[in-house]
Amino acid sequence: MASNFRLNRGTLLRSAAVLVCFVFFIRVLWPSVQSESTILEKFMNNHPLKVDYVKSSFDWSKVQLAYPPLATSATTLPTKRAKSFPSIQHTFKAESNPLGTVREARRQAVRLVFAKDWDNYRQYAWKKDALNPISATPKDQFSGWAATLVDSLDSLWIMGMVEQFDEAVAAVVQIDFGQSSSNRVNIFETTIRYLGGLLSAYDLSKRDVLLAKAVELGDMLYAGFNTPNRMPVDFIDFQEAKAGRGLMVEDWVVSASPGSLSMELTHLSQLTGDMKYYDAITAVMQVFHEQQNKTRLPGIWPLWVSMRKPDVSAREGFTMGGGADSAHEYLPKMYALLGGQDPMYEAMTRDFMKAADEHLFFRPMLPGEQDILISGNVNVDEKGNKSFDPESEHLTCFIGGTMALGGQIFGLPEDVKTGTKLARGCAYAYKAFPSGMMPERFNAIPCSPPRAKVCKWDEDIWIEERGKRPEWKSHLPKGFTTAKDARYLLRPEAIESLFVNYRITGDEELQDLAWDMFQAIVKGSAVEFGHAAVTDVTLSVENLPKEDYMESFWFAETLKYFYLIFSPPDIISLDDYVLNTEAHPFKMPVR
Repeated sequence: MASNFRLNRGTLLRSAAVLVCFVFFIRVLWPSVQSESTILEKFMNNHPLKVDYVKSSFDWSKVQLAYPPLATSATTLPTKRAKSFPSIQHTFKAESNPLGTVREARRQAVRLVFAKDWDNYRQYAWKKDALNPISATPKDQFSGWAATLVDSLDSLWIMGMVEQFDEAVAAVVQIDFGQSSSNRVNIFETTIRYLGGLLSAYDLSKRDVLLAKAVELGDMLYAGFNTPNRMPVDFIDFQEAKAGRGLMVEDWVVSASPGSLSMELTHLSQLTGDMKYYDAITAVMQVFHEQQNKTRLPGIWPLWVSMRKPDVSAREGFTMGGGADSAHEYLPKMYALLGGQDPMYEAMTRDFMKAADEHLFFRPMLPGEQDILISGNVNVDEKGNKSFDPESEHLTCFIGGTMALGGQIFGLPEDVKTGTKLARGCAYAYKAFPSGMMPERFNAIPCSPPRAKVCKWDEDIWIEERGKRPEWKSHLPKGFTTAKDARYLLRPEAIESLFVNYRITGDEELQDLAWDMFQAIVKGSAVEFGHAAVTDVTLSVENLPKEDYMESFWFAETLKYFYLIFSPPDIISLDDYVLNTEAHPFKMPVR
């Protein structure tokens, strides 16, 4: 079915110009009346996009499931927050003109990079999953449903890119979730990027066509729970799922996969009133809850879990890094998304934060003796013997924001401080390398004890420890014993934690750290048609090799978080929104 949408570029350009002038007038001449976010929302909602809904070629809601998920919820989801739910954001004072000028210049610099790279995506990879920014060629990697397009919708809205947003919506409504470029659909990536992107764009714009597409996709993901024990598969067999025959759950999967579906499916139920999505994921999270304190490191789930058994407690490896990260990240966020009215998520959050703080976080021994924290890994054998590895990775950097968020929600100021130290730890790793970017994976040396209040630099210890590492290279900065994976993949987790901690603490120094990171990333990853993954950040900026690769999260997360940390605090306020692991903001229940 073809869309009747006709893009009038002249009208949209005039609308954008009016918007800019209107926002400037209100912010400069009438600042006490309304916030910037309110102005933008009212303007955009008064200029709705006229676009027809295009149904996918297959109706997933009509599939007769062999094993329909069991209903677990007796009541509807809360529409209001608990009275005890606290304010999350710092109370910001009016900024001085010089500070505001610097901040605004930084924000516009981020927007400029986004707009230029978006133009390249639009020209060379439109409706494809991603752009290869060196060769200017398109790439499909996530079912061919235009991942970058969907993932970037809310970024376009937040940055006030009116014409680009409307054009993107007109393209998104034509996506056919009845067809896939792959026979196996990754349930985790589809949920966080596609479903998350559609839901947040709807929350912000109230474009009904976006919610309609989200329901289509939600029904497809719901088919991934069509298994004998109602636990989700890791990959949906597209043709088997269409037939409604029961799917086979994999033996072992990373815990983040089934553990990171809760926010999106819950929010789909919140927006539609259809509880089946919430019911499906609640059954999964109850398994995680029941076994959380039965693991070899009670409070934390291992990297590998089995949804087939189901068993989320038996394995030996524990990390806040890739594969386990967002399963833990979603705990305080789910508590917030449910308005602070589900004690299960409060209990899980408190237990996880306490265990991570006790077993995973360490202060690194550094030449400057900075008081920062890094998150490492732990293995626990069958006898309960713990083996600590001071290895960290970029994906782990989310934990600074999660600790600060949980600490703020539950009135734990020491956890907020821990979150800030973790965020600063990742910022330090950026600055320590000559490129100004952090490697994907590295090792450092823990202080003795790991959380020592005083940690003197000892060059002899550093030399001894680096000698134990076959990955050691002579040009690595002091304090680091490896850069096991020297790439920088345009990842967002470090700026994410700086943003969350800035909004919670109001510490302006975090903005300066973010600006240093932004400048280094933009310079070091720049290529002709965008920004590319860097394959070795341990080299000087002039010699950085690059890979022809620009993930959708460059637009959806990295640049969005840089934009937000330099935005007025009412833009995506943490008192109004909670962001999923792909940085898609979901509207929280009202106060």
